[in-house]
Amino acid sequence: MDNEQKTGENCWIVIAAYNEEKKISQVIEGLKAEHYNNIIVVDDGSKDNTKTAAQKAGAMVLHHIINRGQGAALKTGIDFALQNNADIIVTFDADGQHQPEEIKNIIDPIKKGEYEAVLGSRFLEKKSNVSWHRELLLKAGAAMMKQLYGIHLTDSHNGFRAFTAQAANKLDLQADRMTHASEILEQIAKKNIAYKEVPVTITYTDYSLEKGQSSTAAFSILWSMIKSKLLR
Repeated sequence: MDNEQKTGENCWIVIAAYNEEKKISQVIEGLKAEHYNNIIVVDDGSKDNTKTAAQKAGAMVLHHIINRGQGAALKTGIDFALQNNADIIVTFDADGQHQPEEIKNIIDPIKKGEYEAVLGSRFLEKKSNVSWHRELLLKAGAAMMKQLYGIHLTDSHNGFRAFTAQAANKLDLQADRMTHASEILEQIAKKNIAYKEVPVTITYTDYSLEKGQSSTAAFSILWSMIKSKLLR
């Protein structure tokens, strides 16, 4: 019980942000309303006022001088959380798609000592307003991850996830951009990190769809993952 209380109190939220001035304050305020105060925003070379908005909202802000990509930004944030003795690290999107009140569901299996990594899935419950073509691509990606690495998932590229410090230390992330999502899953499988999926709600808005990854980009990532595996 003491360990469960300790890890719950030392949960760090890592947010990769690029040109998210319009939404980042709202995202941080939502997290603070749920009593998460260790919030790291990695401003990935934004050309707008993302950095200032995040600081004013009360987040710790790390800054990339140039835009390196979401994978690189998450690595910067995760490394910083580990340096500050985080017990649990949660990756959370900057565009308002994720629900702060669902973090407790993501970290609960970790707090109980049951799993080292917990991955959000928008398909375990039908609460997300995901389009049919995006659902098809994501489920195809999950099927491919099973074939390539033996990891059983329903959702292949969900940025809402949590790790123990020990699991985060095992992740050797090299991919700077969106292929980091597949890289994380590959390493979970290869390094035998105990994982579980839990239902999460992804809320797509015009803003998040404009900012987010296109279906074409998702297909490109899937193809790159296949080529990478075949060429090894």
